[in-house]
Formats: sequence, C-alpha cells, structure tokens
Amino acid sequence: MDFVGNSGSGIEAPCMEIDDIEDLISAQDITPKERYSSRKNVIVRARKKNQAGNEKAVGENIPGVQSVYVKTWGCAHNNSDSEYMAGQLSAYGYKLTEDKSEADVWLLNSCTVKNPAEDHFRNEIESAKKMGKYVVLAGCVPQGAPKSSFLHGLSIIGVQQIDRVVEVVEETLKGNTVKLLGTKKENGRKIGGASLLLPKVRRNPLIEIIAINTGCLNQCTYCKTKHARGDLGSYPPEEIVARAKQAFEEGVVEIWLTSEDTGTYGRDIGTSLPELLWKLVEVIPEGCRLRLGMTNPPYILEHLEEIAKIMHHPRVYGFLHVPVQSGSDQVLADMKREYCRADFEHVVEFLQKKVPGMTIATDIICGFPTETEENFEDTMALCAKYKFPSLFINQFFPRPGTPAALMTRVDPQEVKKRTKRLTELFYSYEPYGHNVGVIQDVLVTEISHDKKHYVGHNRFYEQVLIPMRSELMGKLVKVQIKSATKFSMIGEPLNEVVMPGLAKPLEKGAVSGLNTDVYLEESDNKIWLPLVLILVSIIIRLLFAFFGTF
Repeated sequence: MDFVGNSGSGIEAPCMEIDDIEDLISAQDITPKERYSSRKNVIVRARKKNQAGNEKAVGENIPGVQSVYVKTWGCAHNNSDSEYMAGQLSAYGYKLTEDKSEADVWLLNSCTVKNPAEDHFRNEIESAKKMGKYVVLAGCVPQGAPKSSFLHGLSIIGVQQIDRVVEVVEETLKGNTVKLLGTKKENGRKIGGASLLLPKVRRNPLIEIIAINTGCLNQCTYCKTKHARGDLGSYPPEEIVARAKQAFEEGVVEIWLTSEDTGTYGRDIGTSLPELLWKLVEVIPEGCRLRLGMTNPPYILEHLEEIAKIMHHPRVYGFLHVPVQSGSDQVLADMKREYCRADFEHVVEFLQKKVPGMTIATDIICGFPTETEENFEDTMALCAKYKFPSLFINQFFPRPGTPAALMTRVDPQEVKKRTKRLTELFYSYEPYGHNVGVIQDVLVTEISHDKKHYVGHNRFYEQVLIPMRSELMGKLVKVQIKSATKFSMIGEPLNEVVMPGLAKPLEKGAVSGLNTDVYLEESDNKIWLPLVLILVSIIIRLLFAFFGTF
C-alpha cells in the first residue's frame, strides 16, 4: 500500500509528512459484516474481460485470490480513508500488495489541492489501463469533478462512501462500472462520513489517524477541496473517543486528529474542539501523545484560552498548524479567508506566550492572482517576523471551477521569483540550534526517509533523529540533543526508556477493529452469522471454480 503525501507543501521537513512509506499488507480471513449481510447469491463467471479488454481466469472473484494495490495522494484525512479501505478489503480476504504489477485492482485515492497531484493521479490511471488492470478511483478529484473525461468508464467511490469499498471492488472485478458519490446524512443533517469503527490497516501500527470532521465552513476562492468534501459534518465525540480507546488498546502510542479544518469541529452538532480534546485527554495512556491537525485562524480565535491549556498537557503535543496563506489583508480578502493579518498574529503570539516553545506551522501561497509586489512584501515581512520552523510554500495553481481560476494570473516567472525569495528566507535561519545540549523526552514512531535513523518527536513535535536500535521503536526515550539541522535534531539516547501505551502494537498489516464490542454491535447479524456466511461463501466459490474447469 503506497501512501504519497501531498499536503500542499513546497518545503517539507523529512518525515514530517507521510509521503513515501509503502506497506505490504497480508490477507486476512475475516469479513466485515456489513459487506455481505445483504448478499443473497454468489455468482462466479467462467471468463470475464476486464476494463482493458483482457480475459481473466476462472474463479477471478474469489476473495483472497485477487490482490489490490492502494496508492494515496494528499493529506492525513486521505491517508485515514485509505487505511479504512485497506482494512475492509483485507478483512474480506483480498491481498493488498505494494507490487502494482502483480495487483489485479488498483485503488487510487486522489488529492485535488494542486495541479501536480492531479497530474500524477491521471498518469497513474493511464499506467493502470496500459497494464490491463481494473481501476477503482477514490478521493477528492473524482468526488469534486465526477464528469471529467479521464474518469469515464471507471468505478468511483466517494469520500463519504468508503465503507462500501468491497462492494465497489467486487463489482469492478465483474466488469461493471460503479459510482457511489452520495453524502451520508442522519435526520436530514450531513454527518462526518463512514463509521470510525470500521476495520482499518494502519500504515504505521504506532500511529492512529482519526478524522474528527469532514468539510469546512469557508468558501476560499482558490480551493477545490470544498467541491469534494463539502460543508461541515462532525463525528459525535463519543465515536471519536471510542476509536481512540480502541487504538490505544491495540498498541497505538500516538494519535493524529485530522480534517479539512479541525477548528470548526462540533459547530454543527452543538459541541466544540476544546470539549472534544478534554474528553480525549482523559483516555490517553501515560507516555502516549496526541497531535492536533490543521485549523484555520477564524475558528481557533474564540478557543485560544482553552487550546493553550490543552497544549500544556503532557500528553498533547505543543504544536499547531495554522495556515495564513498571505501576509496581506487585501489578498486575504480576495481569497475570502475571513480573517486579517492581525487575527493570525494574535493567534501566534497568544499561544507562544501561553505555551513557551510551542511550534506554529503555517502555509503560504505565492502569486495569488491579485497579489501585488507590495502584497508579497507583506508576506515576506510576516515570515521574517516569526521565522516559522515549518513553512509550507506553494505557488498558486488555478483549480478548475474555483472563482480564482477566472482571475487574471500573475506572470508565471514573477510567481517563481517570489517563491524563490520566500524559500531563500526560509532557509536563512535554523530553528533548532538553541536545543543543543538539552535533554528531552522523545516519542519514537517512525524510520527516517534515508532509512538510517529512527524518528521521534519531542514535546513540541520537533523532529529528533536517533540511532536505529530496535528496542527504541515505539518507546518514550530520554535523549540529549547533540546537533541540529534545518529540519531536525540529532539525539543521543540516555539510559531512560519508557514503554508507553497499553499493549504491544499490532503487527504491520494487521487489521484493526474486528474484535471490538462497539463494532460488533453495529452489525445487523449475530456475532456467529458473519463467520459462517463467509466460510460457506468461500467454499461455494472454490467449488464453482474447481468444477468450472472441467
């Protein structure tokens, strides 16, 4: 399973984003119950042509025989969706593989933030067709523009329909084209999406990604994600807490809360982000930590006091991603960002004062259509003032169907010059040198991109690289900082190592969530019935396949 990060960042710290980690996922033999509770008959066809016109062998639709290649572009929310889809497919019996050439089906989960991400998505579709693969498309590109010509004749699963991925894959393997793009609602109100209690395969067994809401309340003129994710839909706090508790029981040591705008959480269901965070803090085991995802300035302003208190908690990272996009009030107005520069500065200064050492990450768009040289100088001044340790620099990309796409563009060469100037400013300072010699507690969860170090994060989610010693993975390690670079620090482990969490982590590729009481209660069937049905289904399919060859 291939996860490719594309959060819109032009400058990325190594290992800060999940962008090139590939998982090989083993097949499982338990089926998510909602997949087959409505099935009455099993039909196996002797020969079938796939989307490229190639004939497939007898027994092609037997779970466990086919393999699925999953590739993901985009944010943590997209990666969470892929984990859920992978979990359901693996639980149903499909083998997930990182070898795209051996896979029968390619499940491509797309991102619509920038043109390059969509271009990569298109190229992957063409590659799949040339190789004669079945293709299922997911994510924001097909959801936001399902009638695009390059999607014609291909199956699509919408961002709120990921709980039906097995159904879509099965029908696609039969040669059918399926499109599921509906919005999930309860009592006429949009909800967060598919249940958080579905099976999943975590790309990292130590990290749980929980989408707390979908959509947003903004109407930014440059953003196409709104076309796909729509208006705000929040998950109930009790469902989020239940998922967190389950994750910790399965050995997770770090939770990421994600959405298109975490600050808006709960406004549609009568609660708020701080209320949710205080409930989550109660269930975080000692030594484990929670990372809060991106929030836009307008929706964090009224919660600053509570957010500061929460960021002080030892089990919550003192880290917040607050995208400003521009230092010019005029450009912010043209973007319809619904705040001014002073609002953003208030957020940064308040949190950094209340939580000394706190990390604020932000985003900048260079070359928005109405941005003048003077406007850009405002942005340069803002970034020089705060010297953000994580600064994601993006050139403006006109996304079809957005108001900004109709505006007269800044000369591309000028956009490149501005991007270069801001990038040079970013590289002119080094944010971690003051930590050399300091002793810090670091939670170790990943392997570095160069495969030479383990990666951990300190209290402020600053990246610390340590030696690759197996006994340190998944542990809370006390280290002394020996040196610093632009994007990270090098730490020397001391003798103190703590095993955080409640249990040993699941094996890589294992399916999460199949044995929880909450999940079982959601089934329309009794506990024993799904197991019997899947066993009978597989036996019947195998018999048909065997006798069909004579």
